[in-house]
Amino acid sequence: MLIIGLTGSIATGKSTVSALLSSAPYSLPIIDADLLARQVVEPGTPAYKAIVNYFGPSTPDLLLPASDDDPTGSHRPLNRPALGRRVFGTSEERKRDRMILNKIVHPAVRWEIYKALMYYYVHGHWAVVLDVPLLFESGMDLICGTVVVVGVRDPGVQMARLRARDPHLSAEDAENRVRSQGDVRGKVEKAEFRGTGSARGVIVWNDGDKADLEREVSKAIETIKASSPKWWAWVLLLAPPLGVGIAAWNLAVNFATQKSWQKKEKEEKAKL
Repeated sequence: MLIIGLTGSIATGKSTVSALLSSAPYSLPIIDADLLARQVVEPGTPAYKAIVNYFGPSTPDLLLPASDDDPTGSHRPLNRPALGRRVFGTSEERKRDRMILNKIVHPAVRWEIYKALMYYYVHGHWAVVLDVPLLFESGMDLICGTVVVVGVRDPGVQMARLRARDPHLSAEDAENRVRSQGDVRGKVEKAEFRGTGSARGVIVWNDGDKADLEREVSKAIETIKASSPKWWAWVLLLAPPLGVGIAAWNLAVNFATQKSWQKKEKEEKAKL
């Protein structure tokens, strides 16, 4: 089974691409890390308790008001905008808080991702889309056969889309959220470094309208299918030892690519 890592920066159109891939004619299963991240912090979960214990004392509006269904307030959901204001930004304090939040949430999300991958594998799917905004930053690209980055060439387009989608955000809040998910151009460069010729890295540009995006997605899927056809997925499923070997080879290639990228970054910084 091919794991297609889908990523991008905020407001580049990643969610739209995910929706297209989950619909006909592609009908690919989607593992949405954002959705899982919401589920693992629902009231009563270990991650929820850890977040409340750490952020609660210094964030008065961390929880939503009690509802009629929960008059005691014992199961008040997280106030996500309040938590977002606490962790999004470039100051050292916000970086530290974001790191702590990630350490709470990411392990729980990873476990749910691995369970979902196993489910789709045993059910014989050709490919599954792993939708993760911070795919490279979390290291989840290591398990992906292909990484698709949804990008925009003009940062102004990205900012305009974000403020149109979330009008409650100030210009500063919008900028903080964009910066917190990394420069999309950097993600494009990482995908290209993986290898666009071998379809290990694929770029979907989304500077135009939805029709343009649909054509970009179609072109991307055709490229991916050419490098990893459906019959190959069935071979790997019916021959588990071969599947394990290919998975190990893929991990080794991705690990070597990560190391090469890190070396390249160090060399470029040394030149400054």
